[in-house]
Amino acid sequence: MPTQIGLISLGCAKNLIDSEIMLGHLQDEGMTLIPDPELADALIINTCSFIDVAKDESVSTIIEAVNARQEDPAREKQKIIVAGCLSQRFQKELPGLLPEVDAFVGLDQITEVASIVRQTLTRNHDEEGALDTVTAKSRYIPDYTTPRFRLTPNHMAYLKIAEGCNHTCSFCIIPKIRGQHRSREQDSIVREARGLIAQGVKEINLISQDTTYFGMDKWQGRGNRPKPTSGVDSSRGESLATLIRALNEIEGDFWIRLLYTHPAHWSDELIETIAECPKVARYVDIPLQHISDHMLAEMNRKTNGQYVRDLLERMREGIPDLAIRTTFITGFPGETEADHLELLAFIQSFKFERCGIFQYSKEEGTRAFKRSDQIHHATRKKRHRELSSAIDQVAQVVNEAQLGKSLRVLVEEEGIARSMWDAPDIDGRIFVPIDSPVGEFIEVTVKDHRGYDLIAG
Repeated sequence: MPTQIGLISLGCAKNLIDSEIMLGHLQDEGMTLIPDPELADALIINTCSFIDVAKDESVSTIIEAVNARQEDPAREKQKIIVAGCLSQRFQKELPGLLPEVDAFVGLDQITEVASIVRQTLTRNHDEEGALDTVTAKSRYIPDYTTPRFRLTPNHMAYLKIAEGCNHTCSFCIIPKIRGQHRSREQDSIVREARGLIAQGVKEINLISQDTTYFGMDKWQGRGNRPKPTSGVDSSRGESLATLIRALNEIEGDFWIRLLYTHPAHWSDELIETIAECPKVARYVDIPLQHISDHMLAEMNRKTNGQYVRDLLERMREGIPDLAIRTTFITGFPGETEADHLELLAFIQSFKFERCGIFQYSKEEGTRAFKRSDQIHHATRKKRHRELSSAIDQVAQVVNEAQLGKSLRVLVEEEGIARSMWDAPDIDGRIFVPIDSPVGEFIEVTVKDHRGYDLIAG
């Protein structure tokens, strides 16, 4: 029988692609993915460790797998392999903290996973210990030829356009985990997208740690680095704008969605490009984190409040019917009541079409970790409640404005669809007639709303 593999993928869409790449290589080597972990010869857990909640979920999932193996005689010989960000971030500590794990896979070893599985299956863990393959710095980036077994529905896919991040936000550990920004070649991305469309994909979600930085790392290599707030001129080479135009030219009926954009690298050219490309969803994911000059400086966001306000206004003026999706952090060290009230007023006045709020997570290895002016947890929770309430109120206003409108939606599953304004697994849903064709575009009229969801027919 072929080697049977179980896989648990945790974390974000970028991690999901890593899982898909691992499965693609395993499948090419004749191994079989099975849905029941208890029947697997090897169970791979692809972990996340971005913030404490994700780290705790990863550790809990590993411990549950270890305990299940100990309690079930049928799983006695099963190997447990831990991959992803947790392995990369804690590569020195993890083997000692989780001695029951049979192998650790880093971010640069995902294409070697089949060989790692084979080695693990033949090792005597009691005598040799865990197989540790993690390397110090992550440099890998996929290509259009990279084997990949998609785990998303047939009608949508994520497409990673770059890896790593060059930003030094004081709250974020990602650059230390995933390394410096590395853009793919534009032609490679377009080829992969063309293949996905040929397979019937109706929605391509462009992702990376910072999609707006696409191509800029290549300019740096030529000594032509743009300033963080100067915008991007594609005449210098490949950029997100040139990529979008190339993707928009692919034949077919599909959406292109922009996720994980950074405000510091937007430009008027990018705004014009989105407006001129009909296949680009009128939706932009742009995590702002805060609006106070004080907090933006402390977070090292390379922008200020006026820059952010001006950019958002230009985006709304330049791209008709645009939904702006953002997230904010509350309770960052040193945040004053005035900072909080400024953010609250901004959320209430700007009325983001889609918005989320997170409590600050104190992450070891970041510059903010050792700060002495940490905000008391009770204060963080209070501010989170106030901001969440404001976001809820804005969402009701936004949904009220949709009543009676005709929308083109993509049917996600039986009776449930998404509009251009709704990214998968992030935003709300649109309830549609139960007989609507799954994986296809349909036209509906909004009749009612319930919480963050719309009801249409």
